[in-house]
Amino acid sequence: MENSIFLAKFWGWYLIIFFCILTFNPKRIKQIFNDLSDEKFLIISSFVAIIVGLLNILFHNIWEPNWRILITLIGWASLFLGLSLFILPKRTVNILKFINIKLVQVLYMLLLLTGLFLLNNVYGIIPL
Repeated sequence: MENSIFLAKFWGWYLIIFFCILTFNPKRIKQIFNDLSDEKFLIISSFVAIIVGLLNILFHNIWEPNWRILITLIGWASLFLGLSLFILPKRTVNILKFINIKLVQVLYMLLLLTGLFLLNNVYGIIPL
């Protein structure tokens, strides 16, 4: 339970901060995709995603049908993305670019709503 609360705080704040950065500085997302064409940046990014995802999964691999499953899914998504970037870098970057172009507003709102949902579950601001 303690891991769940810690990771919910971490991912909740991280997602909200990332949402704010992308909202108030939209050039940053273009810069990230430009940097993904650099081999060194791509390798470092994939390693970081693999490490973060693996640590998240090792500490929190809970598949209960409640808010905790979001934390587990974030960990698995991070691990999968990191492995994809490392194994199939060009294909993964092209898929990410396509998703970003087609679903940018949906992704931004998902970041915000997931972050708020996780933080609400930890801090109990609005009773569910």
